Amino acid sequence: MDIEQAIRDSEDQRTVAILGLGYVGLPLALLFVKSGFRVLGIDPDTGKIDKLHKGISYIHEIEDETVKEAMSSHRFLPTAQYSAIEAAEAVIICVPTPLTPYGTPDLSYLTGAIAMLVPEMKRGLLIVLESSTYPGTTREVLLPMMSKRGLKAGSDYYAAYSPERVDPGNKQYPLEKIPKIVSGVTERCLKKVSELYGSVFPSIHPVSSTDAAEMAKILENTYRLVNISFINEMAMLCDRLDLDIWEVIEAAGTKPFGFQKFSPGPGIGGHCIPVDPSYLLWKVKQHEMNSEFIQLSNAVNHRMPHYIVQQLKQALSPKTYLSANIMVYGVAYKKDIADCRESAAIDLIELLRLEGANVYYHDPFVPDITVSSTTLRSIELTEAHVREMDAVVIATDHSNIPLELLMEHAVLLYDTRNVTKGMAARTGLIRLGAGRT
Repeated sequence: MDIEQAIRDSEDQRTVAILGLGYVGLPLALLFVKSGFRVLGIDPDTGKIDKLHKGISYIHEIEDETVKEAMSSHRFLPTAQYSAIEAAEAVIICVPTPLTPYGTPDLSYLTGAIAMLVPEMKRGLLIVLESSTYPGTTREVLLPMMSKRGLKAGSDYYAAYSPERVDPGNKQYPLEKIPKIVSGVTERCLKKVSELYGSVFPSIHPVSSTDAAEMAKILENTYRLVNISFINEMAMLCDRLDLDIWEVIEAAGTKPFGFQKFSPGPGIGGHCIPVDPSYLLWKVKQHEMNSEFIQLSNAVNHRMPHYIVQQLKQALSPKTYLSANIMVYGVAYKKDIADCRESAAIDLIELLRLEGANVYYHDPFVPDITVSSTTLRSIELTEAHVREMDAVVIATDHSNIPLELLMEHAVLLYDTRNVTKGMAARTGLIRLGAGRT
């Protein structure tokens, strides 16, 4: 498809450009298309662009048919050409914001995207950041880069921040049903972004500053990090006290106020929860402050795979463990998705390999993974393969997990998700946080 010709053919349509067509950008692009906008989806990965033009989705939660429908509408124009920005009234930046190897913010994707869009932008363009980041990024990174070009926010262009709230695999709350936080660096900027997102989202929530919006996103995920890490620590304590943390949580959850259920597991994964709090921790250190809650929560989170390894070593004889065949069921960071970014299961596999075990994995959504530069492929989950294993670890509780097969044929089954509650294994069964079972 010739992008410039496609733009000329529909000049009367409202147009937005979305930079970055990953887990955040692609769902947002499809939502804008569904709402009647023309969307210029810009991503430097030509492999993604080619797939979209062929009607193929590279994100498990988005069906090919949804992409084909968007493409056939002629309102979705995926491209690697930044020059297409000239036709847009708004540019929404949805690029990755990972951590460096030193655990500090890596904004190279963000600054690179801004540097590419500036030469192509026209006067009056609305620029919205959606990427998760520390409070102050819009003011301290975006505005200075624009000012070097002699551009002033609120007059030459409009700058805003609206945190992404994508929850992969959550059918109860699809993207359009999640209230949208919006903010601008000036009142005129806020008005612009409110109008744009108000055309797509039924509920928007304006806040007083971009710093406040950035902090809201960090708060959401830090809250989850702290509470999940806390309940993981409770699971380890319950093991030592010979109590069942799952029973305790269920009992505490009957209280109609003042308590929210969080479940233990092998560790926290995904892009947001393990990463966003570290962005905040880095930021507050610039102000000679610290967050003991975040540091302690990170420590507990990183401890969980080590804890599981130690329990496996205790359950298996030293001789068996040195050459044990261990299968990990599920490497995605949460159930029924194909995303294994920052997954604790990857750390678990790496630790087991370092201990000398022969590690295999099965995940119906993830065909292959890379662990310490080694590519592992998902093996077929058969009775014979399960019987060959000295232990099977359930790290992700996918809905289609074949529990009867595992319960019947696994020599030792370690359940980190409590999916075997009330079931009797043929041989050994360990449930995380359930004491002696």
